[in-house]
Amino acid sequence: MHMADALLSPSVGGAMWAVSAGAIAWGSARLGRESDDRIAPLMGVLGGFLFAAQMINFSIPGTGSSGHLTGGLLLAILLGPSAAFLTVASVLVVQALFFADGGLLALGCNIFNLGVIPAFIIYPLLYRRLIGTAPGPRREAAVTLFAALCAMQLGALCVVLETALSGVSELPLAKFLALMLPIHLAIGAVEGAVTLAVVSFLRKARPELLARKAHAEAAPSLKPFLAAALVCALLVAGGISRFASDKPDGLEWSVAGAAGTAAPVAQHGVTAYLHALQGRLAWFAEYRMPAGEGVAAQQAGPGAAGVVGTLITLFIVVAVAALLRRAKRGGAAPEA
Repeated sequence: MHMADALLSPSVGGAMWAVSAGAIAWGSARLGRESDDRIAPLMGVLGGFLFAAQMINFSIPGTGSSGHLTGGLLLAILLGPSAAFLTVASVLVVQALFFADGGLLALGCNIFNLGVIPAFIIYPLLYRRLIGTAPGPRREAAVTLFAALCAMQLGALCVVLETALSGVSELPLAKFLALMLPIHLAIGAVEGAVTLAVVSFLRKARPELLARKAHAEAAPSLKPFLAAALVCALLVAGGISRFASDKPDGLEWSVAGAAGTAAPVAQHGVTAYLHALQGRLAWFAEYRMPAGEGVAAQQAGPGAAGVVGTLITLFIVVAVAALLRRAKRGGAAPEA
C-alpha cells in the first residue's frame, strides 16, 4: 500500500508531509521519555525484520493481486506505539530513498497510512481497550484480527481520500474505492493472522517482550532473541524473498482496475522533479543491486539488495533510538 507520487498533488503531499513530521516529533519526544536500555536494539532488529517481511508479497487467490505485511499493529503490540511508529517510519524512509518503493512526495502519506493509523489510532483506541489485561485465546484472536482489519481498511480509505483530494489522477474514485476496500480486507485478514501467530508465540516463549514496563534488570537477556530475529530477517530478505509473488499489490491492482491501465507515471512539475530525484537516489531500485556490482550480484535477484536494505534499516533505527536516548539523558542531566 505504498502510494506513488503520481496519485498526489503537491499541496496534499506537502500537507501530509507536515502531518507526519509532526507525528515523528511527537513520537520522538514520547520515546525519549519512555525508552529503556532494551528498546534501541529491539527497534533495530524488528525494523530490519519488517523491511525483510515486506519484501514477501503473497498472492490473493482469485484476484490476480498480492499483498504484504504492513506490521504497524504488530510492532505497536511489541514495542509500544511511539517506538513502533518511528520504526515503521524509518522502514518507509529506507524503502523510498534507496529502493524507490513509494514516492518521495507520497512519503508523508505512506507514513501516515502505514504508521500513524496502526500505532497512534488503532492500537491505543481499539486494540488496547478491547484486549484487556489478561486476554484468553479467543478474545486475543478476535481482537487482533479485528484491529488488523480496521487498520488496513482505514489505511486503504485514506489512500482513496488523499487521491481524491489531490485531483490529479483520472481515476473513477467510486470504482477505485470499491476495489481498494475489498482487496485490503483480504490482505488485512492475513495481516491479522500473522500478527496473532507472532504475538501468541512470543506470549508463551518470551512474555517479558509483551510486558514493556517490567524492570529490565529482572528480564532475561534479549541477546538470544535479537540474534534469532536478525538471522530470520536476513534469511527472509536474502532467500525467501525470491519466492515472493510478482503480481501487483493491492494498491497497484486497484489503480489498474479502476483506470484500465498500469499505474500512472509522474510527468511534470514538482512530482516529475521528485520522481527524477528519486531515480538518482535509489541505488537499489526494484530491489536490485546497482549496476557495476558484478554479474553475480545482478543475477542474485532481490536477495542481495534485501540483505543490504535489512542492515541499513537496522542501523538507521538503532541510531535514531540511540540519539533519542542520548538527548533524553542530556536533557535530564543536572546543571553544573
